[in-house]
Amino acid sequence: MELLGLHHVSILTGKAEKNYEFYTKILGMRLVKKTVNQDNTESYHLFYADAEGTPGTEVTFFDIPHLGRTHRGTSDISTVSLRVRNTDALLFWKDRFTQFGVQHDEIEKRANRDSLAFRDFEGTRLILVADNGEQGVRGGVPWPKDDIPQEHAIIGLGPVTLTVAIAEPTIGVLTEVMGFRAAGSYPSLEGNYPNILVYSTGEGGSGAEVHIETRTDLPRVRLGRGGVHHVAFRVPNEEEYNQWAERLKEYRLPNSGKVERYYFKALYFREPNGILFELSTDTPGFATDEPMETMGEKLALPPFLEPNRKEIEEKLRPLTLH
Repeated sequence: MELLGLHHVSILTGKAEKNYEFYTKILGMRLVKKTVNQDNTESYHLFYADAEGTPGTEVTFFDIPHLGRTHRGTSDISTVSLRVRNTDALLFWKDRFTQFGVQHDEIEKRANRDSLAFRDFEGTRLILVADNGEQGVRGGVPWPKDDIPQEHAIIGLGPVTLTVAIAEPTIGVLTEVMGFRAAGSYPSLEGNYPNILVYSTGEGGSGAEVHIETRTDLPRVRLGRGGVHHVAFRVPNEEEYNQWAERLKEYRLPNSGKVERYYFKALYFREPNGILFELSTDTPGFATDEPMETMGEKLALPPFLEPNRKEIEEKLRPLTLH
């Protein structure tokens, strides 16, 4: 029983239309599923990924218009990384960000990888990381886009950074419950703070890492637009998913119990610092109710919501994505 790596991250947006423009037109990701938040069907849930909706390439957004801004702090998924093949790709993206007016930093080393930090229009803190031939979890299949060369395209999720006030309880859950292993550390780029600790699972590499940043000088985060709601980790199949449900019970970790999301099965729980984790199956995937070629073009509803389509569509605000 081993988690394969990162499955997806889910972020909050106040402007789905502008969000779509940024993640598809500027970053070149594919909208693979336009659906609703199953816990609040009056809100859209947008999934961006590689060309095939591969687990480990997905960044999802809950659309909540008029949402307040995020106030940064601890107990937070403070940065999300996206993988590219090499440092040449980072140079391409640095120029592209300048061209489109995207806020970005210089190329710097993080965990011995070249990386480029940038922000989206709502302040989500993102980092491009270069694989440069590193072994580990395989990347995805780039979505073809005329103005982004395939060799420079985004190929999946890289490490997430968890910012916490006290690292040990979070590390305990990662290593003792979830099977992560220590994989090194690197200096903080924020100033004179403790080294950032790296933990890895599965085959390792940038698609299978969690980085732990300790900050005792910050208040607790207040999530709003641009804030990361949760991070999900990959469970290969339903059999292991059932074993994980039992494991959380054995460790007496309060959790959601089994949740059927149709495109994957989920288990939710909060680690000791209050960050929301999810365990998600790789199966059955986003092509289960739409042809691969046309995924994301229409409002998709899982079978248990389909009977309510008319009522759901009447309550959703109009959303034009093109």
